[in-house]
Amino acid sequence: MAAIEVAEVMKIFLILVAALAAVAAVLYNRLIRNRNRVDTAWSDIDVQLQRRHDLIPNLVKAVDQYANYEKATLTAVTELRAEAMRVSGVDERGKAEEQLSTGVQKLIALAESYPDLKANENFLSLQKQLVETEDYLQFARRYYNGSVRDYNTMTETVPSNLVASSFGFDLRSYFQKSSDDAANVPLIEFGDIE
Repeated sequence: MAAIEVAEVMKIFLILVAALAAVAAVLYNRLIRNRNRVDTAWSDIDVQLQRRHDLIPNLVKAVDQYANYEKATLTAVTELRAEAMRVSGVDERGKAEEQLSTGVQKLIALAESYPDLKANENFLSLQKQLVETEDYLQFARRYYNGSVRDYNTMTETVPSNLVASSFGFDLRSYFQKSSDDAANVPLIEFGDIE
C-alpha cells in the first residue's frame, strides 16, 4: 500500500511540475511577443522621426530663401534637429522631439510673415508632408505606448511577473510629451493645407 501511495504522490508531483513548466513557457512566450511588439512599435516611431528629420532641412532651406534675417530661428531648428538625432533613449528622445516640434512650429509661423513663401509650391508640399508625418507619429506613439502598457502590465502582474523577473524582462518607458496637456494635442498644428 505504501508503495502505491508514494507512486501516486510522485505522479501528482510530476503532473504539477509539468503544469507549472507549461504555464511558465506560455507566460515566457507572451512576454517575448509583447516585448517584440514594443520593439516593432518603437521602430515605427523611429522611421517617422527619421522622415521628419529628413524633411526639416528642406523646410529650413525653403524658408531661408525668403527670410534671410530670421537666422536665429533657422539655426535653432537645425540645432534641435541635430540634438534629436543624437539622443537615443526613449525619455531623452521624447524631450528632444518635443523641443524640435516647438522649433518647427516657430519655423512654420514665419511663413505667415511671407506671403510669397506661403504660396510657394515647394514649401506647401513640404508643409503637407510634415503634417502627414506628424499624424503618423501621433498614431505610432499611441500604438507604442499601448504596447508598452501591455508589456509592462505583464511584467508587473502575478504570475507573469515571476517569469519576467526570472528572465530579466525590464519595464519599458513610454514615449510621450513632457506634460499631460501636450500629450493630448497633435505635435504640430499648421491649419488647413490644400
